[in-house]
Amino acid sequence: MTERPAEPFRDRWARLSVCEQMANIGSEVGRGLNWRNKGNEDQSRKAVIRALDLLDLSLDTVRPFSRLKEFARLREALVDYFFESNQFASSEKLWRSYFDHFNYFARRNR
Repeated sequence: MTERPAEPFRDRWARLSVCEQMANIGSEVGRGLNWRNKGNEDQSRKAVIRALDLLDLSLDTVRPFSRLKEFARLREALVDYFFESNQFASSEKLWRSYFDHFNYFARRNR
């Protein structure tokens, strides 16, 4: 994580459902993909780092612990796709599809 978020933000984040957290993380990943497509690697990297910061926050606050593995694996796959060799063979289409489901459920439950 780049810096420790203020406690009120951590508390609000912890109160979000898993779908809401994932939808917010997915928004940052989507921004990263959009910036990458526009050829702006710096902005892409910044958006993905924000997504990773939110994931780290989820890892710190997630209850029940059964979700811990999903958040950790997601973090590993995002880092691999954006910053490493993409050994998991992820794609832009896969990421958009993965997060679209969380966006749908987060909006539906508002």
